[in-house]
Amino acid sequence: MYEKNFITAGMVCEQGRAQYYATLQKAKQGELVRVKRGVYAEEIALADVMVDVESLIPGGILCMFSAWEHYELTTQVPQQYDIAIKRGRKVVVPQYPNFKLHNLSDKALSIGVTTEIISGYRVKIFDIEKCVCDAVKFRNKIGIDVCTEIVKNYLKRSDRNIAKLMKYAKILRVAKTLGTYLEMGL
Repeated sequence: MYEKNFITAGMVCEQGRAQYYATLQKAKQGELVRVKRGVYAEEIALADVMVDVESLIPGGILCMFSAWEHYELTTQVPQQYDIAIKRGRKVVVPQYPNFKLHNLSDKALSIGVTTEIISGYRVKIFDIEKCVCDAVKFRNKIGIDVCTEIVKNYLKRSDRNIAKLMKYAKILRVAKTLGTYLEMGL
């Protein structure tokens, strides 16, 4: 019935009160796992490479290590799902799977947001150029070696868009630093 999607209480309530109580009963019997208040999933959905980010953190955007790994810009394996949210927003994250929230300004959240299908889920993610700019911006937190790896792998790609990359870099105020990396990589 639900395939491998996450089920929210709101979705079930639309189908009627009986369906809502049936979902609660399935959770009680172990057929569904309560991920957090009002969100349930089958165990197979939790074992997948991706989760339904929109159900767990509405409005969240996949970023940092999770996005870099998706775009194959790094060999680092993310230990959690990195999700960007609006600065100051309070979000309840489930105990499992692990999420790391990154609080960004409205300006940073509005640049380069795209939607992709990852493992059957519709996920908001920053585009590849925004991800490269984030690597440069947070190079001291993630490590210079990881930042260098990301920039080098981006430059090897045939679908790279240097003009778009520099446009984002100027808006995010990392153009000078990115320029240094590009000089070394070109």
